[in-house]
Amino acid sequence: MKKIKTPKIKIKDLTLHYSDGNESLRGISMDIPKNAITVMFGPAGGGKSSLLRVLNRLNDLTDVAQIEGSVLLDEEDILDPKIDVIALRRRVGMVFARPVVLPMSIRENLTYGLEVAGEKDNTTLDAAVERSLQQAALWDEVQDRLEEPAVVLSGGQQQRLCLARVLALEPEVILLDEPTSGLDPISTGKVEESLQELKEEYTIILVPHSVQQAARTADYAAFFLQGELVEYAQGDSLFINPKDARTQDYVEGRFG
Repeated sequence: MKKIKTPKIKIKDLTLHYSDGNESLRGISMDIPKNAITVMFGPAGGGKSSLLRVLNRLNDLTDVAQIEGSVLLDEEDILDPKIDVIALRRRVGMVFARPVVLPMSIRENLTYGLEVAGEKDNTTLDAAVERSLQQAALWDEVQDRLEEPAVVLSGGQQQRLCLARVLALEPEVILLDEPTSGLDPISTGKVEESLQELKEEYTIILVPHSVQQAARTADYAAFFLQGELVEYAQGDSLFINPKDARTQDYVEGRFG
């Protein structure tokens, strides 16, 4: 793969062991570009979700016995024990597979994080609500329902609200762990459309729920197998002409 001119994240020799003795990641090195969708795909247990959680230090909450290597976000090593993890998670937001809305109104779901961070100005908060809902392709559907409980939304709408909640904080990087795995095709299409627009402003790292979604969305694609990064290339190149036989076998459905 051609060298990425402006990496947002540089991962070097990253190895991760859990306390139960399992090795989740083994010597991972990759540069993740700004303003692009980087897809990490492969069979379950390959280390994709573990790597996502390293990128905003959510792995701090799990039974990690050992972590080695470096992960640079704009040249700052986020594995440094002295780093402000709360500030990091504002810069690197995450959307999970299952939408979990807060037991509040739609509007309050979006303003809560900003208010916790100290924002009190209603004009600023209102602007953030509209901007983030527009970016998540949800504004037209809920603009007259902002005071309703978020739980009344459909599953697809709740997932887009979770995306908007991350966007309200204006992160630099958005991590998505199978964000459409429980959604219908129409909702999935809306989320994928949003991601294509959002990459103009954000760095997006996606663990897709299928090879087909990986191929549809990837500017860059990384194939993971049993904790190893097998192959990393531009999306159109990797899916059309993979260099490693294991990648080809997986893409063509021979295993996984």
